[in-house]
Amino acid sequence: MNSEKVDPSNLAPCLILASASPRRLELLQSVGLDPQVMVADIQEIESAASPENIVVANALTKARYFAGKYPASLIIGADTIVVKDGKVYGKPEDESAAAAMLRSLSGAEHIVYSGLAVVDSATYLEEVGWRSTRVQFRELTDETINAYIATGEPLDKAGAYGIQSKGAIFIESITGDYSTVVGLSLPLLADLFTRLGKNIF
Repeated sequence: MNSEKVDPSNLAPCLILASASPRRLELLQSVGLDPQVMVADIQEIESAASPENIVVANALTKARYFAGKYPASLIIGADTIVVKDGKVYGKPEDESAAAAMLRSLSGAEHIVYSGLAVVDSATYLEEVGWRSTRVQFRELTDETINAYIATGEPLDKAGAYGIQSKGAIFIESITGDYSTVVGLSLPLLADLFTRLGKNIF
């Protein structure tokens, strides 16, 4: 991965992913994109009028963070949250919070919201959007929850689980786009690129 310390004056037109998530990078690489990875130093919002507003606002703030620093680039910002019964679940602060999240999700359905923003720093044109996917969890025992937390996997993931790795065993079904649950909706990304007159392929 490249770091933010690259001198902007030496940066050729490129694609930037404003996220440290290796899952999002893998999704982009799966469709042939190879972005430079950078982390925006921002304070994410966790409450707003709606889950859609939360993820879109955070995604756009991340993308805008680099727009003035790296000219002639396409910058992708993304944000993902889990919502159950109107309650927003971001990344757990610690193992105790992760356990509480997983107990709440156990045996129930929740919705994953993923927001995307693409900023063209050459023109300052912006396109944003969001997608949601319903996820049904199977019943989880305390032993299963504790064993999963011991792997360390839940601590950097919204809702305290990763569908693309060990957390996949918790999923009974999903209704919607799988990549949304991972953290970056590829169909939405293609739509945003098209609106900006760009092509993924």
